[in-house]
Amino acid sequence: MAIINRIAAFHDDMSAWRREIHAHPETAFEEYRTSDFVAAKLKSFGLEVHRGLAGTGVVATLKRGDGPSIGLRADMDALHIHEANGFAHKSQNQGKMHACGHDGHTTMLLGAARYLSEAGKFKGTVHFIFQPAEENEGGGRKMVEEGLFKLFPVEQVYGMHNWPGMPAGRFAVRAGPMMAAFDIFEIIVRGRGAHAAMPHTGIDPVVTAAQIVTGLQTIASRGTHPVDAAVVSVTQIHAGDTWNVIPAEVVLRGTTRSFRPEVRDNIEKSIPRIAEGIAAAHGATVSVRYERRYPPTINEPGATEIAARAATDVVGEAQVERNPTPTMGAEDFAFMLEQKPGCYVWIGNGPTDNERVLHSPHYDFNDEVLPIGASYWARLVETTLAA
Repeated sequence: MAIINRIAAFHDDMSAWRREIHAHPETAFEEYRTSDFVAAKLKSFGLEVHRGLAGTGVVATLKRGDGPSIGLRADMDALHIHEANGFAHKSQNQGKMHACGHDGHTTMLLGAARYLSEAGKFKGTVHFIFQPAEENEGGGRKMVEEGLFKLFPVEQVYGMHNWPGMPAGRFAVRAGPMMAAFDIFEIIVRGRGAHAAMPHTGIDPVVTAAQIVTGLQTIASRGTHPVDAAVVSVTQIHAGDTWNVIPAEVVLRGTTRSFRPEVRDNIEKSIPRIAEGIAAAHGATVSVRYERRYPPTINEPGATEIAARAATDVVGEAQVERNPTPTMGAEDFAFMLEQKPGCYVWIGNGPTDNERVLHSPHYDFNDEVLPIGASYWARLVETTLAA
């Protein structure tokens, strides 16, 4: 493994930064302390720092002569999860936790910024993008809408996420779809309430809702081409207040996932069609809300090749998986990839023992990965902006 010596030399510093961020998690658009910490570090490295995009976003610029410009992005936000770990750097903010590794992502990009400001050999401009609100709230979209790429023009943009279960010292990357589109839906089923002992006097929205849940599964199994991927998951059912009353209303909520625009369009059209048809058969009515959240994360082939070469420079060809199976998880870095060609990679975080998986109250980012990720970022810059 070819970790950059200078980065390896300040591994302990990066571990301390990461644990400081982990101990003080902040959720979407409230990353004030984290933003202050990041900005202070970047200024201490001698970078030009801009603040305020999407509220708490930070963008730092490092320029070395005339040449192309690229963007490197890390997310900063935490999740509303009660941490179950007992180590010294566990969350000090009750009910909030870095359960997805964004503390590690931020630290790896800070490490790369430190190295590149000191010794990086490149010609051009690097914009280090520290983004708020990746989890559910679309901070990446907001940064783009507020002029990220107008204020900081780039030819390409790159992102990275840790991947528990993949060995530390390993990367995965592929051209095309890497992560899925993420949408949500809500279906309100309205019937007529009745005594549970006399169901014939009402219109039961519970039975109707149950059949709608089953019917929605045909979108993937019968309404989508077998070679395409689609997920329709009902994740919430809310109805009723007591044992012996059929309620007048049931609320269903859930999420859908897809890669191709045609599949996404079909899902959005099919949900109300199925819900309305089943409701009509039972004498009930429905209202349907469908909201598009994140687009699919699509890697551009040229940028993917550049990212793969940079990863290979750090960990060797055998440790770079070039055709991983895409995941139905979603990522708002997709909004940046809609605007600029680029690539999103996964970096191994090591074993998942003791429930160390993403979004688990037992998760913790693996500090041994920090110099690997920072070295990847540095090599990516030196490859893309070769002096």
